Amino acid sequence: MAEQGAHALSLPDDRPALPEQILALNHMGSFDWDLDTGQFRMDAEAHRIFDLLPGEFDGRPENLADRVPRAEGHRLDTEVSRAMKDGRDNYGAYFRIRRRDGTLRWAHTQGFIRRDGTGRPRRILGIVRDATDELSDSTAVPERVRRAAARRDQTNVVETATAALAHARTVQDVIDVVKDTRGLALLGSTSLVLGLVEAGRIRLVAEGPAGSFVPGTLITRIDEPYPMSEAVRTRSPCFIESPQDFAERFPILWPHITGLNITSAAYLPLIAQARPIGAMGLLYNDRRGFSQDERNVLVALGSSIAQSLQRARFYEQEKDLAQGLQQAMLPRTIPSVPGADVAVRYRSGYAGGSLGRDIGGDWYDLIPLPGGRVGAVIGDVQGHDTHAAAVMGQLRIVLRAYAAEGHTPATVMARASVFLHELDTDRFATCLYAEADLSTGVVQVVRAGHIDPLLRRNDGGCRRVPVDGGLPLGLSAEFGSLEYPVSSLELDPGQTLVLCTDGLVEKPGADLDDGVQSLTELVAAGPEDVRELADRLIDVAEERGGDDDVALLVLRRRGLTERQPVSRLQRHVAPGDPEALSEARHMIRSAVRSWGARERSDEIELVADELITNALMHTEGAAVVTLRVLTGTDRRLRVEVEDSSSALPRRREAGEAGVSGRGLMLVDRLADVWGVEARGGGKCMWCEFVMPDRD
Repeated sequence: MAEQGAHALSLPDDRPALPEQILALNHMGSFDWDLDTGQFRMDAEAHRIFDLLPGEFDGRPENLADRVPRAEGHRLDTEVSRAMKDGRDNYGAYFRIRRRDGTLRWAHTQGFIRRDGTGRPRRILGIVRDATDELSDSTAVPERVRRAAARRDQTNVVETATAALAHARTVQDVIDVVKDTRGLALLGSTSLVLGLVEAGRIRLVAEGPAGSFVPGTLITRIDEPYPMSEAVRTRSPCFIESPQDFAERFPILWPHITGLNITSAAYLPLIAQARPIGAMGLLYNDRRGFSQDERNVLVALGSSIAQSLQRARFYEQEKDLAQGLQQAMLPRTIPSVPGADVAVRYRSGYAGGSLGRDIGGDWYDLIPLPGGRVGAVIGDVQGHDTHAAAVMGQLRIVLRAYAAEGHTPATVMARASVFLHELDTDRFATCLYAEADLSTGVVQVVRAGHIDPLLRRNDGGCRRVPVDGGLPLGLSAEFGSLEYPVSSLELDPGQTLVLCTDGLVEKPGADLDDGVQSLTELVAAGPEDVRELADRLIDVAEERGGDDDVALLVLRRRGLTERQPVSRLQRHVAPGDPEALSEARHMIRSAVRSWGARERSDEIELVADELITNALMHTEGAAVVTLRVLTGTDRRLRVEVEDSSSALPRRREAGEAGVSGRGLMLVDRLADVWGVEARGGGKCMWCEFVMPDRD
């Protein structure tokens, strides 16, 4: 028995000692695919099957693309992914390999999926073998395999094309999908051309791969003897079965493409709404002729591409219309403002990729005002359609008109709300109006449901400026709540005010306060130049995407390089408007202190208030208050109050119990000099105060 056991264990000296040698004797190669690192290791026999030279393959599966046609690779990836998803331990598939000489051979692979304790796939071990002889047999099983493989190819092409084109929005998107090696994978073709019909001609918009362009075919007539022209002209696909067929039917084109080794081609008309909009050509070097199933698939794909192109054209037309309407509603130019640098930007919600005629109601405006003042407006009408844009255009105009008439910021906002309410629309609008006096730096801000402005300091810090607000425009008039509190801030030379709509701060799934904080940090870290800062903020909005429009206004008060010879400030005070009177007093107080007359501020404020009150009480119109600094032998602050009455004031004595008649006495006692002069149909009361020189 021992002798028999020893005899049984004796082996010939040439027995393979390694599994790879055993597999090689059976014309099989092995592979080991580490799913964590992506490394794909093959033995020498597997390299031979793939027709790879030693050292030619770097172990990355995607770099086998030269040997595995794109459609085959996609089918293999789908089979492996399905096996891992279904929890199977193994899979098997036939596929084709393109050898170094361009010929195609069949191969078969089997893989075993190794998983960890949680069931997660970690590694695939498998074999690959040449199956060309097997599938060239005429037996029933190989024929069934070939038919199944062909059906899988067709299904994969249709699924890939449908999925890729579903995400294409513009004509360029469709072109990119068709050319992308991971999109339609060129439908397994060697070369591709795509042309669009424009003014009776076909313009080539895509060709691939690089170096396959034929001179003279960039723009061709539909009646010329080219296959693409024939497909457009006849509205029928043009299938070319062989090189001989190509040379006979299209002798002008054939000599220019012989270097591509074309064996067959398919030119498909792209028809949408019963008219040809272009054509696509697919050229092959690995097949002769087309089966009926293959023709059906290609015709169906051509129809899908045509519909995508037509949809993309409509999208681009509507986008152009929406953007054109939006730009027409916005100011064509922004006026230059002495003493400030201003930048405005607008980003359409189309940049976020939304479909349909989505046009926003966001707007900005800059309004030059008398006395070196400027009004800055930012707003957003509810909705994203042409109606929102139309309402925005009207609202922008009335806001500008009310501000230019000299009304206070609160009055401007209240009247705009009434206008929007009476416009008989269901839309409301948020808005922020800031009126800045660039000579003093005093900024009065009114907010109607809008987000607060940001202020960047000279040291680079940035903060949110809390502003008391009222209801959005339209709603405040509807609910009878037209009170809009006025908040004031001082904009020092070199400081920057940032106004924007919520499209710049809102992020999907994030809190609005977090978005404002992110914007604050971005402004603080941004460039000092207002144009560069505006560009940076819009670039961030582009990167983030989103369907909401963005309007942005950035205003920076310039630094004072030298003493200004004259400072001037003006305010319109309407009769019966207590808010206007209160704001005029606040303006005078801020200006006097800013101009260095703090020691005489009480006297100046008292006299100015007396002149304004007299103008409103004794005349029927409004008063225009002007403050200016005069220079000469001494610095003087001049207060002017202009009204529409030509009646000159007269000094009169007040009785012991009298409460009137003391106005001119007060002016005469406190002012250094005063007077009255005619102004058109009215008059101007003025007085001057000597101010101490600045150190």
